[in-house]
Amino acid sequence: MTPELSGERLDVAAASLLSQFSRALVRRWIDSDELTLNEHPAKAKSKVRVGDLIAVKAKKLRLDHDPEAIPLKIEWEDEELLIVNKPAGLVVHPGAGQVAGTLMNGLLHYLPEASQLSRAGIVHRLDKDTSGLLIVAKTAQTQLALIRKLAKRAIKREYRALVVGRPAAHGTVEAPIGRHPVHRTKMAVVDGGRVAVTHFERIHAWERISLLACQLETGRTHQIRVHMQHLGHPILGDATYMGRRATKASESGWIDRQALHARRLTFDHPVTNKKIVIEAAIPDDMNSVIDRLRALESL
Repeated sequence: MTPELSGERLDVAAASLLSQFSRALVRRWIDSDELTLNEHPAKAKSKVRVGDLIAVKAKKLRLDHDPEAIPLKIEWEDEELLIVNKPAGLVVHPGAGQVAGTLMNGLLHYLPEASQLSRAGIVHRLDKDTSGLLIVAKTAQTQLALIRKLAKRAIKREYRALVVGRPAAHGTVEAPIGRHPVHRTKMAVVDGGRVAVTHFERIHAWERISLLACQLETGRTHQIRVHMQHLGHPILGDATYMGRRATKASESGWIDRQALHARRLTFDHPVTNKKIVIEAAIPDDMNSVIDRLRALESL
């Protein structure tokens, strides 16, 4: 069970982990005891925790999502896992409003055997308009091992972000994150939210925009985006947390998505124990903003 799903109901968590199958099918598996929690039958309303094991022994595993020949930029691969460099605009897995054209559909085409894995082997997520590195497991054992590493904070995830204003040279944001009390599609810093910790360092500051290196200690939904807004320095182009200023940034030709990129992953291989360090260069749209800022600085 992944850290971001800890505390959820079994049916909600299982539907998220097994998103290649319909929610109705997952619920039938729970009700028929074909889906178990820690090797025992459980109620749909049972709460799950980090490290819990969900297993499915269904008579028929029916995929609800089709393989698609979507180009994948693979930065590293072996027999156990691969690391994909996701472009901005690509949804990670099917959900409400998007049943095709996702990274998961592409993985099901590239690795047909991934159809037997939770979320086609995807270990963690990136928002649609965040670019960068994602780990995908090829076996159930490797996927479980990587999820446990995430829970133990043994996978180092580093980002680059362009933010509005000039934050401190470095710092840590430790502020709980939960659903926004009014706008339910948004997250926010709220009392009683889940523990969330983000470290940041300012790489360069221009007059109105700064380039940051951010490191996740936890992995909450929209974490860096919410924490930067909480500091008063929202991510450039973030339509959800920057509001009307994001539209102005797009109209002015700066960038038309949140300027956030998962740049580096560092972890010990779950089978060989070899240290893996993979980097993905900052994409062209963010580099264009940086080049424009440098040009203005030199005037």
